[in-house]
Amino acid sequence: MANGWTPERRARQAKLIRQWRPWEQSTGPRSSEGKAVASRNAWDGGMRPLLRDLAEELREQDKIRREILN
Repeated sequence: MANGWTPERRARQAKLIRQWRPWEQSTGPRSSEGKAVASRNAWDGGMRPLLRDLAEELREQDKIRREILN
């Protein structure tokens, strides 16, 4: 196999994992800070919409500034 795992090694590891049952010990975040961090795990950035909103706000402020000065 390309990743170095033979079918025998894969079967042995599967058997060991079924014995260890790590999914039964996984609790996820408990504190509010941990939950906040976990909630952002899938966030991929999303800066463009924020920049668009900022640009719109700046345009509105500039328009108001011009109206006040004139």
